Amino acid sequence: MSAQVRNPASVHQRVDGEARIRFRRALDGRTALSDLYQRAPCRVLFPMTENDDSIQSVLLTTSGGLTGGDRTRVSICVDADAQATATTQAAEKIYRALPNTGDARVEVDMQVSDGAWAEWLAQETIVFEGSRLRRSFTADVAAGGRLLAVESIVFGRTAMGESFDSGLLHDAWRIRRDGRLVWADALHLEGDARRQRGEPFGFGTHIAASTVLYAGADASQQVNLVRQLLDECDLPCGATVLDGILLVRIMANEASALRAVVMKLIAGVRQAAAALPARLPRVWHC
Repeated sequence: MSAQVRNPASVHQRVDGEARIRFRRALDGRTALSDLYQRAPCRVLFPMTENDDSIQSVLLTTSGGLTGGDRTRVSICVDADAQATATTQAAEKIYRALPNTGDARVEVDMQVSDGAWAEWLAQETIVFEGSRLRRSFTADVAAGGRLLAVESIVFGRTAMGESFDSGLLHDAWRIRRDGRLVWADALHLEGDARRQRGEPFGFGTHIAASTVLYAGADASQQVNLVRQLLDECDLPCGATVLDGILLVRIMANEASALRAVVMKLIAGVRQAAAALPARLPRVWHC
């Protein structure tokens, strides 16, 4: 029996990356890295930070973007009384998926212990025309822990006149407080994404959107500040508090305008809630 020969042109390499990061509070009161695992294309960098700021981990994808069939998983644990920030080096790009290659999958999971402060400050994700992305963000925050997180989506590489008119975007959130599910949300666009974006309770003509979430016992104490900061911007937005969750939604016709508001909002919350500097990691300014 002759061996079956595969056509090299039909075989496409796919990535399956993973990163696991754990932070602990050291004896001197500072937060230190206690465990790290990384598998390409996921890589984690630890830049020097100012003394008045928390330790930072910067995640990057060495493949330069993701496409159909690719997968990345990131797990971050912040132990009791530790303080840590996780961010991304640049905007994540999700390229057009070839037929029969499946969906790109991006999974982020955070565990925040009692007395800990954790930040997930991801820069924008850009979905290209014809891309297929399933993204999930899950977090379990202890009763005495606090989490500040942001995820943003840009519909197409608008600077090049491109738009996300067809494909798949499934973006899901699951937040638990002390092991109890307190917030679940999912956005699903599939097929004619342009039409779906324009439907009632959709995005209208806006090409970028952000979700900013703060989970903590003091969430209701931050809502007035957040609404004040949002009142100063000229974008469709809103903020609400439910069951220890402060939730903010923002949309914009330009990704740069959305980014400016998100940066101002995060800076204000981290200063008010955690007495951290009113600034974002340096990679946000590159």
